[in-house]
Amino acid sequence: MPLLTLRNAELAYGLHPLLDRANLAIQDGERIGLIGRNGTGKSSLLKIIARQAPLDDGELATQDGLRVVMVEQEPELPEAGSLRESLVMRGAFDAVHDERERWRIEARLDEFLHRFAVIPDRAPRTTSGGERKRAALALALALQPDLLLLDEPTNHLDIDGITALEDLLIKGPTAVIITHDRAFLDRVVTRIVELDRGLLRSYPGNFAAYETRKSEQLAAEEVVNRKFDKFWAQEEVWIRKGIEARRTRNEGRVRRLEGLREERAARRERLGDVKLTLDSGERSGKLVAELEGVNKRFGDRVLVRNLSMRIMRGDRLGLIGPNGAGKSTLIKLILGSLQPDAGSIRLGTNLQVAYFDQMREQLDPEKSVVETISPGSDWIEIGTERKHVITYLADFLFPSQRANSPVKALSGGERNRLLLARQFARPANILVMDEPTNDLDIDSLELLESTLQTYPGTLLLVSHDRAFLDNVVTQTLVAEGDGKWQEYVGGYTDWLAQRRAPVVAPAPKAKAEIKPAPAAASAAPAKLSYKEARELEQLPKEIEQLEQEQQDLTARMSSADYHRQGPDQIKADRKRSEDIDGLLQQKFDRWEALEARKG
Repeated sequence: MPLLTLRNAELAYGLHPLLDRANLAIQDGERIGLIGRNGTGKSSLLKIIARQAPLDDGELATQDGLRVVMVEQEPELPEAGSLRESLVMRGAFDAVHDERERWRIEARLDEFLHRFAVIPDRAPRTTSGGERKRAALALALALQPDLLLLDEPTNHLDIDGITALEDLLIKGPTAVIITHDRAFLDRVVTRIVELDRGLLRSYPGNFAAYETRKSEQLAAEEVVNRKFDKFWAQEEVWIRKGIEARRTRNEGRVRRLEGLREERAARRERLGDVKLTLDSGERSGKLVAELEGVNKRFGDRVLVRNLSMRIMRGDRLGLIGPNGAGKSTLIKLILGSLQPDAGSIRLGTNLQVAYFDQMREQLDPEKSVVETISPGSDWIEIGTERKHVITYLADFLFPSQRANSPVKALSGGERNRLLLARQFARPANILVMDEPTNDLDIDSLELLESTLQTYPGTLLLVSHDRAFLDNVVTQTLVAEGDGKWQEYVGGYTDWLAQRRAPVVAPAPKAKAEIKPAPAAASAAPAKLSYKEARELEQLPKEIEQLEQEQQDLTARMSSADYHRQGPDQIKADRKRSEDIDGLLQQKFDRWEALEARKG
């Protein structure tokens, strides 16, 4: 029996339907990724599941005693002397009458606060958005819900926080998660549910499997629509024949044409796409910036220590590091708006900078959308193209009736699109983007990626979106602690492959136990024993068998009817998939070690 079932659900705000006779069943052990365009109603659906909002019509059925916990996009924490006290209030620990159970919940809360690197003694009013999000996530997991609802959990988290959350969710409760983080969806979820024009469509597997099936579905849908339109057009020609033909027309055919017209009018057309165009302006000099022995500190905190690097025209540099590592400070140093404590910074010539800030501070909340984009003019020039401001705003999915709306009335996603529109309306050969992916839906994200890939200027990007970094940047600059920054070729995945493994110092031994190694041992690697030689010979075959099993298992888990297997089989398959990953890593490591010894 499902944990929760939604049947023929209907929800509308005004004339806009968010749910149109939608259906959903959530099985125990599932981790569902809920995706869809901004404004389609994903957050509203989570509130309905959490019983924080009612349906207009339809049915929501749950198992008896189902415990549901939700973490909102921007969690609100009660005012208290410390974060821990605030979380105890939010979690309503006072309502737990069993003293032992309350003690266990508080112990779990301390554990998860530690796992998320949250300082429990800090006052809530002094914490950042990322700290509040991590604290709320720690509380949600400590409460051990049967169903966990997460609305954009990766927003404001750095990469370490995101990977910590992934690790906990993989072993955690049944969950429904709204997120645009494709790497997160690929690693965590077992099923994708897409909210599209009021309907919920289900796709087994992770985001990569969804993309494959979705593209096939859209291609098939396009073929069907073309055939339908051709047939409909033929019938329209027939009905418009002359008077003589009309006298003898078939009344059944007329009624069929009326039905075709109604069906075509009711067809769910795809929503519009954001249209992005970047004007790179005049070319900058070949050298954009050169840093030599740069140091910067604030009080006792060293943010940059002895950094030397060059940024050339056309580079797409991604900055990676935990919150507070100094990424924004480093960008200001590179652009010359902040002076170093020591070292030198040489800037190139003809630099035109456009800056996208994650806090949207460039947007005046009292101004209208039109005034924000093109103050004092109805036209915008992008390169050699001249556009009316209403047409330009339509490229960013702003309907004409929203043009005079104040910025303060826009949603987070709309503000993000507006800031992109404002930034892209100005020529710039250096583009600085600080967390541009927050609040963007996946379609807009992918379009932004393709636009940046063809941008001929220089890009400085701060992002915690690993897939976005992989798809956009040509090199990364990574904070490695104590003010040290290291440059790597490629994106996030390339950095993972190149970075050094942490060196773990061996435990000290008593002097009496220290024995000098024989000279011969360091002179040449030891030969393989017969058993090890046989093991090395068999390893490729064993790896091939495991990879084949993994491929077969993935194919089975991605089949359309896989959810019918039942929760026990789904859990067993998921565990086996994780076991295979571990076994493959062990065998590859062993193969490498034996090959190295072989010489």
